[in-house]
Amino acid sequence: MSETRSDGELLRHAADGDRRAFEELYRRYAPWLTARLRGRCADTGVVDDVVQETFLAIWRGKARYREDGDVAGWLWRIGSRRLIDALRGDGARGRLRQALARLRHRDEASAEERVLAGVEHGDLAGALVRLSPELRAVLQATVIDGLTTREAAVLLGIPPGTVKTRALRARKQLREALA
Repeated sequence: MSETRSDGELLRHAADGDRRAFEELYRRYAPWLTARLRGRCADTGVVDDVVQETFLAIWRGKARYREDGDVAGWLWRIGSRRLIDALRGDGARGRLRQALARLRHRDEASAEERVLAGVEHGDLAGALVRLSPELRAVLQATVIDGLTTREAAVLLGIPPGTVKTRALRARKQLREALA
């Protein structure tokens, strides 16, 4: 009779090089992580690579579980960060650095800066809830995750022009709601 080990036990044993514990952890969570990441990225090849990289980081000891939360949440944080890194690539990081440098020298606040400033004086949470799921997804990808239009399009499985249109509509609706 086989005893089912807890997630924490599996992680501890896997960290000590126990291949069976690692394989059990993989069987337990890889399908869930794959499904969840596919909800964020339409490119199944990228998602499959990210899932593999996530579990390789655990096996190689580059990702350490500190037993201060549930394992699924910990795996999601690793996987989602790796997905963002995979979608950004080195070129996107450079563009982001350049965009941030330009923002430092501008006098006019961007739409994102005005929205963030509205947190103190407006009902941002309420305004975000009133946005359609499609508009919220575009804001999540472009503002919070910091992806380019092209990267967000891949992530959401929609054309880049649709990302731009939805981002403009979302910003306009947020400005109106927070004014």
